[in-house]
Amino acid sequence: MSFITISKSSQFNLYKSLYPSSLKTLPFCSLSADPLIKNDVIFTDLSPIQETHVQEVDLERPMRGICVEDGGLERPMRRAPRGNKPNKPKYQENVEIICRMMANRAWTTRLQNSIRSLVTEFDYELVYNVLHSARNAEHALQFFRWVERAGLFKHDRGTHCKIIEILGRASKLNHARCILLDMPTKGVEWDEDLFVMLIDSYGKAGIVQESVKLFQKMTELGVPKSVKTYNFLFKVLMRRGRYMMAKRYFNKMLGEGIVPTVHTYNVMIWGFFLSKRFESANRFFEEMKGREISPDDVTYNTMINGYCRIKKVEEAEKYFAEMKERNIVRNVITYTTMLKGYVEAGKVDKGLEILEEMKSSGMNPNAITYSTLLPGLCDAKKMPEARTILKEMVTNYINPTDNSIFRRLMLSQCEVGDLDAAADVLKAMIRLSIPTEAGHYGILIEHLCKAGVYDKAENLVDKLIEKEIILGQQSVSDMEPTAYNPMIEYLCNNGKTNKAETLFRQLMKVGVKDPIAFNNLIRGHSKEGNPDSAFELIKIMVRRQIPSEASAYKLLTESYLTKGEPADAKSALDSMIENGHLPDSSLYRSVMESLFEDGRVQTASRVMQAMLDKGVKEHMDVVGKILEALLLRGHVEEAIGRIELLVHSGCAPDVDSLLSVLCEKGKTIAALKLVDFCLERELNIDFSSYEKVLDSLLTAGKTLNAYSILCKIMEKGGTTDWSSCEELIKSLNEQGNTKQADVLSRMIKGKNKTLGSKKGKKREAMAS
Repeated sequence: MSFITISKSSQFNLYKSLYPSSLKTLPFCSLSADPLIKNDVIFTDLSPIQETHVQEVDLERPMRGICVEDGGLERPMRRAPRGNKPNKPKYQENVEIICRMMANRAWTTRLQNSIRSLVTEFDYELVYNVLHSARNAEHALQFFRWVERAGLFKHDRGTHCKIIEILGRASKLNHARCILLDMPTKGVEWDEDLFVMLIDSYGKAGIVQESVKLFQKMTELGVPKSVKTYNFLFKVLMRRGRYMMAKRYFNKMLGEGIVPTVHTYNVMIWGFFLSKRFESANRFFEEMKGREISPDDVTYNTMINGYCRIKKVEEAEKYFAEMKERNIVRNVITYTTMLKGYVEAGKVDKGLEILEEMKSSGMNPNAITYSTLLPGLCDAKKMPEARTILKEMVTNYINPTDNSIFRRLMLSQCEVGDLDAAADVLKAMIRLSIPTEAGHYGILIEHLCKAGVYDKAENLVDKLIEKEIILGQQSVSDMEPTAYNPMIEYLCNNGKTNKAETLFRQLMKVGVKDPIAFNNLIRGHSKEGNPDSAFELIKIMVRRQIPSEASAYKLLTESYLTKGEPADAKSALDSMIENGHLPDSSLYRSVMESLFEDGRVQTASRVMQAMLDKGVKEHMDVVGKILEALLLRGHVEEAIGRIELLVHSGCAPDVDSLLSVLCEKGKTIAALKLVDFCLERELNIDFSSYEKVLDSLLTAGKTLNAYSILCKIMEKGGTTDWSSCEELIKSLNEQGNTKQADVLSRMIKGKNKTLGSKKGKKREAMAS
């Protein structure tokens, strides 16, 4: 916290000591997006509001605690060296405590009483420094009003000036206006500087009409105006493009007998160029010389800049040459402005000549000079010259005004194929302590991959991962897919998928959802025998609705099969189908065979069902094995369901073979159910298969089952030539099933009789 010690007897004009410095920082084109204009330091001498009126004001040096630099800028004393700190005056400690209390507590009567108990006397030094050190304008305003209302302190011009300055800076302009206009009621006289301060504050807030009203009120209130007030009004008006109004007030100023200064003309010319009124700017320039007011370096710099902005470099050159003729020193601003004009006009070679002339004149280019030249060199593809300029910047440790120039330099060097120069740009950033971002590394990685220099690209990836540059909070330049996708693909194809995933995990944390990278990582893990890692990525893709590729799923499924994990392979296959991909028939076969060999017959059956649902009708040999295993293991209903699905799909299985195996293995009930299903669906089966089933049932003593199936066969028009019919009838009688035996006997006789009559009729027909 800084403190200002001012004797009350020296209530000097604070505004005149504070504001001239701020006026000097006004650039000649402050509303422009021009990088030249944004740097307050370089344009200190170029500002049209340069006149400080030091000769008109009696400035006193403060007693202690404040440093007033050239131009009157108030600057706190430097911090004392580390070690034993000098004892602070008691009032300084009180100021710190009061400011801290106001910042941490609501403004209440309790807080006011606490401040009163802390301070026994509210003198000028204390009140002024509390206002100066308050954390925000609201605190300062509350304290200002309270000490006066409570009768603790009577404000004078110094404290009024301070609070108006604070409120103006915080855009609390109505409060500042009320305090200003209320000053005479407190016995404090107005002066020009107080009004100028508020006029300027309204202008900075963009409320031009209030600035004008306040200017007019000065006349009503009898506050004298000098050229300084007019200069501030011109600045406010010109900044907002009110050049016609500025002209009227300029004529009014002349009518009042106030003589304009060089600074006045500088402001007017600057404003006319802002509003693109070049004729008016020229006319005022000539009028200035007609009044025998010599243009200074600010005037010429303003003229040069104005013409350069409209790309009339030839006109700017005339004023540049005229400066030399008039022995007006051309400073860094002059050369930089001229250089910028050449660059924007596409005359980069002339810009380089200006740079050399500048150096030969003993002037060192600054950050704005280099920042102006480098983009032009990139546009003109003069990359060797750009590399030389960058080396100069590193040698002199000069940072550009806009760090985006490094990205542009890297791109331009890569486009011309000079990857080493592009890498030097990254090194330059590190040497200049400029934060490197993922986008800078991405440019190099992308072009190194295009050039096939993957080892260097991988080294950059290692740095990215190690330093977590991608996760940098201040990063505004992201890594493009054209950079990380080729690198991820390379790493995955060369057994370094874990490193690729580490890189991509960092990218995912900043919102990247690139499907190409995901699928490459899945393929990489699958090839390297890490299907679980690949499956985790697939789950992330499903959750975030990121599109996948069939080839990635296929490799994942095959990876599980290679590791001997058919159940997981089936899960991967299911996920593949769920996400809209159609596996090829060979993948179905591989999964079914692997599950079958692992004894997971029912799971293999479900894969078979999924295959049939997708219209794949191949690999019937594997299908037959699965059906046979289901029937032998007692999963008869499931097997029959699968057979029915096969029938509907137009690829009926070999039922005769299945029945034969079931009979051989003694699975009579399964055979019976299968025969029953075939009879109901009227599937074609050899009678020999029926006979095998009937023989098996009879042998197993399941005479009623044999009777039932034989009846169904006969009802369907099947033959009665089964050799064991009589034996079945005999067994039925022996087991007490005489009724079934009698029915079967009559059915056989009736069937034979019918067959015989048919044969007789056939013979008679043939004889006739």
